[in-house]
Amino acid sequence: MNKERLARYLPFLNGARGYDRDSASRDGLAAIILTLLLIPQSLAYAMLAGLPPVVGLYASIMPPLAYALLGTSRTLAVGPVAVVALLTASALTPLFTPGTAEYAQAALLLALLSGGVMLLMSLLRLGFLISFLSHPVISGFISASAILITLSQLRHILGIQTRGDTALELLHSTLTALPDTSLPTLSIGGLSLLFLHLCRRRGKLWLSVVGFTPSLASALPKAAPLLALLVSALLVTLLGLEQQGVAVVGEVPRELPSLSLPPLELELIVKLLPLAVLISLVGFIGSVSVAQTFAARRRERIAPNQELIALGGANILTALSSGMPVSGGFSRSVVSYEAGAQTPMAGALSALGMALTVLLFAPLFESLPRAVLAAIIIVAVLSLVDLGALKRTWQYAWQDGAAMLATMLGVLFINIETGLLMGLGLSLLLFLWRTSHPHIAVVGQLPGSQHFRNVDRFHVIESPSVLSVRVDESLYFPNARYLEDRIAQLVADHPGIRHLVLMCSSVNLIDASALESLGAISERLHSAGIQLHLSEVKGPVMDRLRRARFLDQFGGRVFISHYEALLMLDPNTTRGTLNSLAAHCPIQSDLKPAKEKSE
Repeated sequence: MNKERLARYLPFLNGARGYDRDSASRDGLAAIILTLLLIPQSLAYAMLAGLPPVVGLYASIMPPLAYALLGTSRTLAVGPVAVVALLTASALTPLFTPGTAEYAQAALLLALLSGGVMLLMSLLRLGFLISFLSHPVISGFISASAILITLSQLRHILGIQTRGDTALELLHSTLTALPDTSLPTLSIGGLSLLFLHLCRRRGKLWLSVVGFTPSLASALPKAAPLLALLVSALLVTLLGLEQQGVAVVGEVPRELPSLSLPPLELELIVKLLPLAVLISLVGFIGSVSVAQTFAARRRERIAPNQELIALGGANILTALSSGMPVSGGFSRSVVSYEAGAQTPMAGALSALGMALTVLLFAPLFESLPRAVLAAIIIVAVLSLVDLGALKRTWQYAWQDGAAMLATMLGVLFINIETGLLMGLGLSLLLFLWRTSHPHIAVVGQLPGSQHFRNVDRFHVIESPSVLSVRVDESLYFPNARYLEDRIAQLVADHPGIRHLVLMCSSVNLIDASALESLGAISERLHSAGIQLHLSEVKGPVMDRLRRARFLDQFGGRVFISHYEALLMLDPNTTRGTLNSLAAHCPIQSDLKPAKEKSE
């Protein structure tokens, strides 16, 4: 295997060639800051997944190492993330009791399956699947998941027991249990929420006012969750709050996990595989979106199929090392980028920091209140909620808004898997509906030019004998019948024409069904004494038409430009337009008020 091919599968080799002391120092500093963020996040997201908090620490050791070797982003930080943790809990809670050994083993199997699915997707070159989940669907899914996560964590803030999977069930259960609220738990959880919220929203401003440099003012508020954990653990110990009903993390093993394969039970694999596919898709889409955002800032390129390999390897390693399903996280990637990370080595060094944390400081986590971990989760995920996007999307395109709304309602009131599938299914159905009813416009010549525009939008000159029709969509089986009907209607509305020219400047494809429809249209026009022609046909479309018998049978011509078609078929109108009307009808004033049904 040559060096170029090896570097393609191990992208870190490209960065290793120019790696110097300056890059190493920047990566080291970024790793320290990243580790401080990851400690509370990892503990919190493991609890969100229904797993012992230490599992989150384990899941932040091996996955970053795998991504550092295999990933193509210099900034993406891999580990436990909120949405994937929620999907993990959603998949396992119906099967096992959270906190049990069976539940933890199933989480490892789920991570292993997710990694396997990603590697299979990479082998089949399925990185393009990211295009099938539209931004409104992803936005609706993330917002609704964040709301669901918040509702699920209120029980830890209040110190009560709740049950339920949907938003209504969780809300009803929380309201019912309110009389049982633990005041010490609510106090420590509420104060943590307030502290973290203020640090997130105002911390940078306040630190800048008191004289901190911009870089420190930006970095220090991100350490607020760790400070909240340390202070709350100290208060629990000094005030004996555990004896007053404040739930804490409990025993944390002071050892690194051993590598072992999770139990491979065929029956359980069959149950978990559909959700493993869902976790793989959501994790992949979220990771690539984050990676591409930072790659654009650095003018770098992300390879989606290689990202599948990197994320698949990360999930397989976390399955072998007592972790949980992982993905690329936005908040930790932001910290890595702003802290000056130059290469994926920053993630690898942060993994070393997490390993040292487990070995040296594990006992410190035993007194951590679960209410503070819940506060960290709530503050982190509420920043993902963007309900205003629903209004903006609906105003711009109601079809996309409907898909976004369906996703949110499905996630909140049915379950997260169904919600995502509802949004995906509806967006694809609406896409098919839109393309099955393409915009077809009658066009005329702009006076004094060789340009043609919609007769409903512009003051144009129309030929009395040539009907010019522009199709603004590729022609394929869903819209072939609609094209036939629309052409028949336009011909009926223009009884004096002798030629119909189909302007194909926006047509990128004509499939077999549409070709049959064009043949049928040509025959019907012939029977009415009208000849069909084509203009501005793109090269790839023309290549396919040449391989068919249509060009030999339809009797018309294919023109390079639409102006050439009008010049050939109705020279008097075309020349008269250029010669006599140019001075009287300036193009700048030719725009009509748009009609409601005109596009």
